[in-house]
Amino acid sequence: MAETPFSIERAPALEGVPHGFFGSANGAHQFGFGGPGDPEEIRALRNDAAGAILPGAPLQTPHQVHSPEVITLGQTVGKVWPDHATDRPVADAIVTDRTDVVIGIVTADCGPVLFADRKAGVVGAAHAGWRGAHSGVLENTVAAMEALGAVKASITAVLGPTIGQPSYEVDARFRTNFDAADEVHFSPAVRRDGANRWHFDLPGYIAARLKSAGLSQFSDTGRDTYANRRTYYSYRRAMHEELPNYGRQLSAIAVGSLHQNS
Repeated sequence: MAETPFSIERAPALEGVPHGFFGSANGAHQFGFGGPGDPEEIRALRNDAAGAILPGAPLQTPHQVHSPEVITLGQTVGKVWPDHATDRPVADAIVTDRTDVVIGIVTADCGPVLFADRKAGVVGAAHAGWRGAHSGVLENTVAAMEALGAVKASITAVLGPTIGQPSYEVDARFRTNFDAADEVHFSPAVRRDGANRWHFDLPGYIAARLKSAGLSQFSDTGRDTYANRRTYYSYRRAMHEELPNYGRQLSAIAVGSLHQNS
């Protein structure tokens, strides 16, 4: 087991669903194969984290590339893969109705969204940065869950630790990626280098996309990864401090005994 106890946040909205948002434990835990550390030690830590969600179950995470792609790991489709730094399938979300696996994603500012339909016994995990959210990864995750029997009205979605709007300064070029309807997610920031700047509300944008997708049960843990140095890793903070690399936190979920309870 991990020498330092895990820092895990459980969402009240997902009560009864095996899940957890794992923090950095002040830098003691780093869950991403792309982050610093020995790959075998990272794999062992990830295995321990999966055990904290569902004892004995393997962790299944995709190789994330900021895409809209979703992997379905169902009882009758897909197969379990080894949790190694290489050879994992490329996608930015994963859904399952299997009771014997833990699924998850890693983040360091992007939005980790965990989904569950308790009645259908279907869960999902999505990595939603602005690119992935903009290109449809959240909507695609919902659709993949529906293909396994989930119903939108029964799906609960929870956003875990994400960079907050006050911490997410963007420029005019970034803003051109969005439509006029998305302007509500931008607030003016102090001009720098003679140019206008804004703060982008990634959590609000994710919430809006999920609402447009037809989900009515959504909650946000409200944790700002950039502002909470002792608890979370932040890509943007690492870049501002000119660090050579940065860690990732893990968000994970499992079906577990939901099928028996439904």
